[in-house]
Amino acid sequence: MGDPLERLGSDAAAGLESTMKEELCMEIDPPFRENIATAEDWRKALNKVVPAVVVLRTTAARAFDTEAAGASYATGFVVDKRRGIILTNRHVVKPGPVVAEAMFVNREEIPVHPIYRDPVHDFGFFRYDPDAIQFLSYEEIPLAPEAACVGLEIRVVGNDSGEKVSILAGTLARLDRDAPHYKKSHSYAYMFIHGNIYWDGYNDFNTFYLQAASGTKGGSSGSPVIDWQGRAVALNAGSKSSTASAFFLPLERVVRALKLLQKGRDAVVNRWGAITIPRGTLQVTFVHKGFDETRRLGLQSETQQMVRHASPPGETGMLVVDSVVPGGPAHKHLEPGDILIRINGEVITQFLKMEILLDDRVDQKIDLQIERGGTSLNVELIVQDLHSITPDYFLEVSGAVIHPLSYQQARNFRFHCGVVYVTEPGYMLFRAGVPRHAIIKKFAGEEISRLDDLIAVLSKLSRGARVPLEYISYMDRHRRKSVLVTVDRHEWYAPPQIYKRDDSTGLWTAKPALPPQSPLLASNYSFAPPTVLSGGTCESSPTPMERIHHGNNQDLTDGVTYMDTNYESDVGSKRRKVEEESSSDGTVIADSSLHEPTEENSRPTANANLIDYKGSPAAAANASLAERVIEPTLVMLEVHVPPSCMIDGVHSQHFFGTGVIVYHSQSMGLVAVDKNTVAISVSDVMLSFAAFPVEIPGEVVFLHPVHNFALVAYDPSGLGAVGASAVRAAQLLPEPGLCRGDAVYLVGLSRSLQATSRKSVVTNPCAALNIGSADCPRYRATNMEVIELDTDFGSTFSGVLTDEQGRVQAIWGSFSTQLKYGGSASEDHQFVRGIPVYAISQVLEKISCGTDGPALLINGIKRSMPLVRILEVELYPTLLSKARSFGLSDDWVQALVKKDPTRRQVLRVKGCLAGSKAENLLEQGDMVLAIDKEPITCFRDIEDACQALDKHGGVDELTMTIFRQGREMELVVGTDVRAGNGTARVINWCGSIVQDPHPAVRALGFLPEEGHGVYVARWCHGSPAHRYGLYALQWIVEINGNPTPDLDHFVNVTKELEHGEFVRVRTVHLNGKPRVLTLKQDLHYWPMWELRFDPDTAIWRRRTIKELDSLQYLRIF
Repeated sequence: MGDPLERLGSDAAAGLESTMKEELCMEIDPPFRENIATAEDWRKALNKVVPAVVVLRTTAARAFDTEAAGASYATGFVVDKRRGIILTNRHVVKPGPVVAEAMFVNREEIPVHPIYRDPVHDFGFFRYDPDAIQFLSYEEIPLAPEAACVGLEIRVVGNDSGEKVSILAGTLARLDRDAPHYKKSHSYAYMFIHGNIYWDGYNDFNTFYLQAASGTKGGSSGSPVIDWQGRAVALNAGSKSSTASAFFLPLERVVRALKLLQKGRDAVVNRWGAITIPRGTLQVTFVHKGFDETRRLGLQSETQQMVRHASPPGETGMLVVDSVVPGGPAHKHLEPGDILIRINGEVITQFLKMEILLDDRVDQKIDLQIERGGTSLNVELIVQDLHSITPDYFLEVSGAVIHPLSYQQARNFRFHCGVVYVTEPGYMLFRAGVPRHAIIKKFAGEEISRLDDLIAVLSKLSRGARVPLEYISYMDRHRRKSVLVTVDRHEWYAPPQIYKRDDSTGLWTAKPALPPQSPLLASNYSFAPPTVLSGGTCESSPTPMERIHHGNNQDLTDGVTYMDTNYESDVGSKRRKVEEESSSDGTVIADSSLHEPTEENSRPTANANLIDYKGSPAAAANASLAERVIEPTLVMLEVHVPPSCMIDGVHSQHFFGTGVIVYHSQSMGLVAVDKNTVAISVSDVMLSFAAFPVEIPGEVVFLHPVHNFALVAYDPSGLGAVGASAVRAAQLLPEPGLCRGDAVYLVGLSRSLQATSRKSVVTNPCAALNIGSADCPRYRATNMEVIELDTDFGSTFSGVLTDEQGRVQAIWGSFSTQLKYGGSASEDHQFVRGIPVYAISQVLEKISCGTDGPALLINGIKRSMPLVRILEVELYPTLLSKARSFGLSDDWVQALVKKDPTRRQVLRVKGCLAGSKAENLLEQGDMVLAIDKEPITCFRDIEDACQALDKHGGVDELTMTIFRQGREMELVVGTDVRAGNGTARVINWCGSIVQDPHPAVRALGFLPEEGHGVYVARWCHGSPAHRYGLYALQWIVEINGNPTPDLDHFVNVTKELEHGEFVRVRTVHLNGKPRVLTLKQDLHYWPMWELRFDPDTAIWRRRTIKELDSLQYLRIF
């Protein structure tokens, strides 16, 4: 069992900790050898060794097998100078795609490429070009495994704890230490209940380790363990941080592998080829147990005497079967507790001797003699090729990494090697609730046993299809779980690709996974030809847009995005995650306003009754009239955000909340919901209706730039005839506004889509919000007055506020904020308040009137979406009593009180949005007294003044009377017009997600003078941005000295950069601090692409801007 503080030595694996106490066997070690080395001997040895030790900077470009994507530092050392071979650990070389560089002691940096990683033992090799080292004199470090002995004084030379060179002293204490366990997947509670431990990371086995108290830490993985003669006697691999213990890998099998690599390299002229190192396996894990323990397991006394006599002096035990992988050569032949006696007639008590026999007999039969419970048995087995069960390819689809289950993980989870294994669920699978480490058993009704089966099913699916998937988990291995997978409708990710390892180059080459005729690769989404309605409007017949195969709701298991900011936490209460585990080419789309003469906008009257339909939820006997009227208008929204597009500071991948239908006709439905549920337009929205048991997709069509609401459109034809008649729109009652003491009904939906209501009293109808900026700026409600109640259902319940007749007076919506407790990190929290519906009514009116805003295709019909004129200034109210203290005159105090006797306040300027027309005119602390001579007392007064400008036409400025530092003055302040489509363009360059600065960033009041159009919103793990520190919350203002004031200039500059080219990037942080960094472009694993919303098809389109083509690849290698 693993120790709680045993860990891999590299920074990448520093967090792979175990939580179980380890039982260390006490065995007799070989005799102590006297150390005769002097300080001068050590000085000479170190002078020779240090130049050959390199710092390895590795970047795992994709999650694969036991390793996650990420960047780390480690150590390696030159073992062959002429051929350019560096030895390090397997967990540094990585089993999957890796990009690495080596830095020598004189800071010369060279690229290195993996040539071998052992499938089991913790060692691997990089290669480099020896001619690239021009300014350093160094020698290779010889390997001397035979020199290791108990009592040997050693030095560990490497990149310890991030230091470039660190030299740690120690003395070898053990040569037969069990292989350390670095990572396990369960807590104490799980183990106490189930009694099992499952390891889900890399662990070495079937070998002894060396141990010394040298106290190595993260970054020292791959360091040479040298003796006084400058020879490497072992390879540093891990440590136990609770003590000074460090664990070293013996070098016997390393020496064999190195010789085969050298022989293979010499056989090919002027280049490296793919070199095979024979490795055999029985898919059995052995442990070394003392003779007393083997005797208790049933070892006969005669057998023990024979083994002692045939073994070297000092032998302390024998090899015992610990586990057998199902489906392997030894499955149903060997069992845990079997004691190994002989292989091919030779007594075997040591791992090394057993491994030599297996490696030399790949694909051959061997005879094993074992004892099981005192009975001697002979077993004939075929030695399997270890490389055949080590995956060297994977499928990447919708951000997921899927490949055959490796021997490492098959051993950890006790599954058959080669079954279809989910290393990283990505977006499509995470959205369905498929967790990491899942084994896919069935997809779209077809059994899945190999990765080719999964690809064959994928090739038949079209975008937007919803199909069932069955999987099993190692934590619940005896039951299949079924989920519903929705194929990405939008082009969030590149088409599915197969990555295959190329050992001659050290790269993983990609090729399309699906045939060209696959429906999933179709770039257009067909709508039925629109039909002309009476009155000249255009109506589309039922479309194939997301035809739904309804299934049971499945619990979703939360996943972790591989996108991140440089410090943003991924934990917060408003994540609201579910707990537990188009137009075809050539089709003419007619413009149409929301007002369609042949349709009725179905809004309930005060005395409306629920539509009766088969399967309709029966109204509770004690339900109020308001609840019965409003229930058919309520919708539960579940929102998923692709990790590749987490823009605008959105803080989670998964949200859900209650919305209300505000428009419903034959061609379109609109749902109003708070922006803490639908935060950005780059998302997938599913709607579940309280009035009818159906789940259909929706599309975000409007995000109000100020108010906390969004509009989501759905296709009523997806409801069917019965559902469309059961569902209807709520009647909005924007006027008169609510007053203190008014009785209202709070109505919403439970998780089971049951209407829940209570009668409440308004305690404050005009509470001004004051929400601070989050660590990572995201939407926050400003310049808003909300409604407070005496009682509600808690901070996670959303819905609507209605009068007794069920007319909606406000949305009971969710707001997000961050709180800090003492010196701890910020925590996301949410609260709920009432949002008056007047702003929603205004937007609906503009849509119905057919405004001059941008056209958007909704359900096959182009509609004009409204523009919103706003004053981009953040305001806050101040009591008139305090304003008087600042010198405000009595005349103005009286005028403001007369205008609004209830509020008795004046609005003050908190700040202007950077880049707004008001930025250089209004100042912090200004009191806004009047607009066009009319007193201003609340936020809505300013909104009304802005809307009045639109009615007049041609005027976009307000004449404002303000009070500043004791003086009254008049200013002419410009207003800004904003669309409701949110961010519509995203670019991924070197793994950094860049966009135009969104309003929450501009609200901080700062934009770089050099250019502010290229804002880094996120970065991807394992990308060049991660490796070189191009993190979020900063602007890219220059590339190689070329200004990048906006995204177009940025694209023009970066598309000229070549693969592998170092780029000089100048950035400016949110705090105004400039910085210059260099970054190496990697077009092989991280091509440059753009995601842009196409309003003509209502689809997010992905376009590759620059990638490494096959000809460039051949020129490089």
